[in-house]
Amino acid sequence: MKEKESLFALVQDAMPQDRTRPFIETEGGLHYTWGDLDSITARFGNHLQALGVSKGDRVAVQVEKSPEAVFLYLACLRAGAVFLPLNTAYTLPELDYFFGDAEPGVVVCDPARAAEIATLSSAHGRPVLTLNAKGRGSLTDLAVDQSEDMPPVPCAPDDLAALLYTSGTTGRSKGAMLTHANLVLNALTLREAWGFSADDVLLHALPIYHTHGLFVAINTTLLAGARMIFLARFDPAAVIDALPRASVMMGVPTHYVRLLGRDDFTADVCRHMRLFVSGSAPLLEETFCAFEARTGQRILERYGMTETGMNCSNPLHGERRPGTVGPPLPGVEVRVADDRSRVLPVGDTGVLEVRGPNVFKGYWRMPEKTATEFREDGFFITGDVARLDEDGYVTIVGRATDLIISGGLNVYPKEIEGVIDRVPGVAESAVIGLPHPDFGEGVAAVVVRRPGAGVSEDEIAAAARKELAAFKVPKKIFFVPDLPRNTMGKVQKSLLRDAYRDGFA
Repeated sequence: MKEKESLFALVQDAMPQDRTRPFIETEGGLHYTWGDLDSITARFGNHLQALGVSKGDRVAVQVEKSPEAVFLYLACLRAGAVFLPLNTAYTLPELDYFFGDAEPGVVVCDPARAAEIATLSSAHGRPVLTLNAKGRGSLTDLAVDQSEDMPPVPCAPDDLAALLYTSGTTGRSKGAMLTHANLVLNALTLREAWGFSADDVLLHALPIYHTHGLFVAINTTLLAGARMIFLARFDPAAVIDALPRASVMMGVPTHYVRLLGRDDFTADVCRHMRLFVSGSAPLLEETFCAFEARTGQRILERYGMTETGMNCSNPLHGERRPGTVGPPLPGVEVRVADDRSRVLPVGDTGVLEVRGPNVFKGYWRMPEKTATEFREDGFFITGDVARLDEDGYVTIVGRATDLIISGGLNVYPKEIEGVIDRVPGVAESAVIGLPHPDFGEGVAAVVVRRPGAGVSEDEIAAAARKELAAFKVPKKIFFVPDLPRNTMGKVQKSLLRDAYRDGFA
């Protein structure tokens, strides 16, 4: 990156000469062109500046997915502001924490929540705007008379572009500070690694308050000068209808499972697609193989996180290995280490650490926490348990927080889940550690049966005993209709641990 060059400046460089080319197509058939992108982001950006938003100020945004929400994100980058996307499911107490911690200069919300958020925001002295609504206070209407000319505010590579809060499952939420260089270099790397060009059409069915849908999908599309079919949410019927007009889809594993559950999801529907990408949660080998059998396409699985963007990816051209997230991306270094950062041999299991231009600047106003998450040589401790093979492919075993220590022995849930998921009649499973009077923690499995299947606890335990050491075999098995997941498809094991905490009492 050049000094004083922002992500938005590079977006302008990537714009097609013909600004009438479509950029976003919505479900309702509405089209926004690249010229619309340029003019709307200028008007939004100029209005934010008129409200007093300056370079480095945070703009907190909790809105439903829409093209206007994308333009607001880009307007913040254009104005040199720091974009703060907030999950639409966050409650008022959660928003109160974010507003107090981030101190945004402006809050933008949906009209349906305007009154309650305005009351909350006023306590922090922040003005509130709405988006996608007509009438007083709507950014769309207020900005209509603003100029369509706005040079991007110069930003250095290390200037903040976005502030994304982590889920806070192990404590209060932490704001990950992402710079212009973090976002630009990761998007440029993905553009090359995944072969994006101006001819691509991305089918976008992800939320846009998360790294996956916002930065991985949108930034890569922008810097390729490509376009998007923009679905408000994932709906299998709408996705199947749009696939013949698309060339790339990015999804979470649940999306691919739901597509495979439909008879109208066929190889013919996918024949114009060149790439399916999966992330945000582990992709089961069974799903990978079933998808290939149905469509002839091998899903490309990759690995990233809020603090780092994308770290690893199976190759576009080359072997895509089910169960792995591929080797590190160009410019990214990875290693597997023990709790003292001693690098472990190939094949050993430990905590994955990463270093590269994609790694965030640190946690917002938490210098002590930042210091504990980085090694002295600059490697970031991901908290993900992994192993490397001889070819450099990374396999994610689980989260360090999910590690079970039973009778003093380490148990990695993913290994056991892999065995259980292969049992006929099992749809999926989650293995957790629960308090145990003798072993400290006892291994328990929460299992979802396939429709109509009557697989029993004894059958699952017997299959586990054939493949696993005795201390890894689940001592309790619970059956549930579904596993609890967050909006990105990750199983929420903390909820399962809470629900079954007395399982061995």
